[in-house]
Amino acid sequence: MDQSLSNYTNQTSPSLNPEKRLLTTSNPLTTSATNPLTPTTNPFTGAANSAMNQLQQQLPLQQHQRQPLLGPMTSPVAQQQLLGPMTNPVAQQLLGMSPNPMHQQQLMGPKNNPMLNSMMNPMHTPRQHELMGPMHNPMMQQQNRGESNSIFSASDDNVIMKQVLDTHLPDGTEVDVKPLVNIVEEILKHATIKAAIDVDASTSLVAHTDHVGKMEDRSHQTDTVAMLHLLSHTIDRLACEMAFKCLTGGDGHSIALGLFHDVANYHWDAKLALILAAFALNYGEFWLLAQIYSSNQLAKSMAVLRQVPMIMEHSAPLKPKFDALNKLIHSIIELTRCILQFKELPSMYVTTEVPAMARALSKVPTAVYWNVRGIIACAAQITSLTSMGHEYGISSSEMQSWELTSLVHKIDHLIEFLKKQLEECHRLIGERKELDFRQSFSQMFDTVHIDNMKILKIILNYRDDPLPLFDGVTKQRVNLEVLRKRNVLLLISGLDMSNDELSILEQIYSESRIQGSRMDTLYDLVWVPIVDPYVEYTEAMHRRFEEMRSTMPWYSVNHPSNIDRAVKKSIGDRWHFRNKPILVVLDPQGRELSPNALHMMWIWGSVAFPFTIAREEALWRDETWRLELLVSSMDPTILDWVRDGKYIFLYGGDDIEWIRKFTRSARAMANAAGISLEMAYVGKSKKKENVRRAIATINAEKLSYCWQDTALIWFFWTRLESMLFSKIQLKRADDQDLIMLQIKKLLSYDKDGSWALLCKGSQILSNGHGSTMLQTPVDFQLWEKDIPTTGFDLSFKQYHDKLHVAANNCCRFEFPIAAGRIPEGMRCPECHRLMEKYIAYLCCHDQTGLLEPY
Repeated sequence: MDQSLSNYTNQTSPSLNPEKRLLTTSNPLTTSATNPLTPTTNPFTGAANSAMNQLQQQLPLQQHQRQPLLGPMTSPVAQQQLLGPMTNPVAQQLLGMSPNPMHQQQLMGPKNNPMLNSMMNPMHTPRQHELMGPMHNPMMQQQNRGESNSIFSASDDNVIMKQVLDTHLPDGTEVDVKPLVNIVEEILKHATIKAAIDVDASTSLVAHTDHVGKMEDRSHQTDTVAMLHLLSHTIDRLACEMAFKCLTGGDGHSIALGLFHDVANYHWDAKLALILAAFALNYGEFWLLAQIYSSNQLAKSMAVLRQVPMIMEHSAPLKPKFDALNKLIHSIIELTRCILQFKELPSMYVTTEVPAMARALSKVPTAVYWNVRGIIACAAQITSLTSMGHEYGISSSEMQSWELTSLVHKIDHLIEFLKKQLEECHRLIGERKELDFRQSFSQMFDTVHIDNMKILKIILNYRDDPLPLFDGVTKQRVNLEVLRKRNVLLLISGLDMSNDELSILEQIYSESRIQGSRMDTLYDLVWVPIVDPYVEYTEAMHRRFEEMRSTMPWYSVNHPSNIDRAVKKSIGDRWHFRNKPILVVLDPQGRELSPNALHMMWIWGSVAFPFTIAREEALWRDETWRLELLVSSMDPTILDWVRDGKYIFLYGGDDIEWIRKFTRSARAMANAAGISLEMAYVGKSKKKENVRRAIATINAEKLSYCWQDTALIWFFWTRLESMLFSKIQLKRADDQDLIMLQIKKLLSYDKDGSWALLCKGSQILSNGHGSTMLQTPVDFQLWEKDIPTTGFDLSFKQYHDKLHVAANNCCRFEFPIAAGRIPEGMRCPECHRLMEKYIAYLCCHDQTGLLEPY
């Protein structure tokens, strides 16, 4: 990216080293000639001047400012002695000066010398009609409008920038200017009228001491010292040139071109930093004297020479000028920071071919130029104060404040443009970094690690929080070290995880801890809350987060912001997380044992540890199609019925009329057949409100036994879905698997309406759709004659199967994308033909997606 900043313009001219040029050229400000009267050439203006001519330009200002200290001069001899050869015709001839009255007019000072006034910079011109201010001077208003139109118009920008670009002759010199800019910012931050007047001496001393300590930390590093050793001469030279040209009346554009010539071989960021440092050197010196002259004798004497005490005494009327200066300096620093940030952009992610970067680089030379113009305007203000006194500063305050404000608008416009390009570059960099991270995230699990700390740190503590975890038992924040070389289960979910899910998981987790110390050492559970990265994190969301965390007896991430956006998307990539909770299992070395063991946890609880595929297959080999598989240990009442060998009807749905007819006909059938029958209502996987109304009706009319806790109903259907997903994951979702076939039937019946399942003890006799399971007990008289020969069990099943074949009911399954693993194909559990695949869009308002599919 450094190279990109050096290529703002393509230059074919030979490189020019201003260091060598300035060191070999006679400089009237820095070189002491053997003969002060010998004419020399000024390298900044290109004009042939004598040393005495320069003295003539400076001396009238000094005499004009000192005159009040001399008192009334009534003696011509005394005047001539005090004023020296400048008013002595003989001395003038000896010094090569003409006794022309025009020279005597110069001694009157710029305030009373129209000829000298015409030589001054308009920003310093104290003409009488200009002292009236632009608001009351039509001539000045017209001039200001003309200058504004010519200097700030877009049409002239091209002409101006062509001249500026002609000075740009980079020779490949690379300079790290950030430490220099940091120092400059420190200077300009403390160089204010507020620091000089409003802050009392004791506070200033403390602040000064603290400031020095900070500066030692920031600036007195080895690289900073080396950088200043190379650049201090250039900075001093630029400071002298800037002060000299502002004093002698150069216009802002010509001064800027002269400075650009001096830094021709540097890149644009270095040009700006060097010129800004040169300004800070002079500007900081003025305000340093202003802040300490009252308590330091050396500073006091120097301040008198600079007229600082008089300026400070009249600081109130000068406040608008100082405020305008501060605003302009603030904009200059802001634009400088913005320009430097483009150099810091990583070239591997954003190149000069990127449109936003290309637009910014094409605008950087213009931004540097106008920043330098702003710097020169600020330097001219301070120079005019110290050279012409506070009277001039007060009289010209309105006009000069207008000029400074105009520059602020120009610079702020450039800041706004560059910031937009910078934001676009940062957005692009973020996207490309995120893409790289997401690609490397999966590769991380293919690498052998000593322990699990590296992986856990990336997932749980990307922002380097010293205490990233919250212990649900002690309610204290803890370090990530508590998980070192432990089996870790990552419970990944949004803030919309239902209370049913939490309560069941808490029950399973607590049971595993009660079983003994051996189970305690098996694994640690950590909740990883995922919040949509594109949605603002609100106070309501935080309350929900704290509410969920307070109920969890395991570890949780201390705050959702600890999970980086790239990590969230990587979790979605690798483990197919969208909005439904998943449970990722990592071993003590950070290896992935299971991408989602939550279905195993729902089916078998902690018995499924270590939640590997091998363990899952082993558990399925030991399972059979029985009632205990469906209800597990959820309800002791049903398990008691199983032990007693009773006939049991499990049924579900939300159709109240069907429930009434089914329970009454089933009870009548049991009475007629002389069997002991129990019935249990297990609800429906969706439509919770309908299920609650059904439960209320069943209880009121005493139709059958039913689960009062809707969490048990949720858990029943979740376990069935988990069984289906488990079989799909193991590629066992075929017609040869009896368990899989029956589970598919139950899930399909649930989507279609009502259903019922008849068991005897743990043995499941028949499983059918609501229409056929209702008709079978209703038609009991039609098949009861078969009971003496075939028995009740077989007679019921045979009659139901006849109805089932005639009914020809359809089957359907819904696989949410959040499940992550959708089978390529599936056969109907009824007719065994390959089912057609459709895409459905459902909005049941039960959950909202957190992360879109990638």
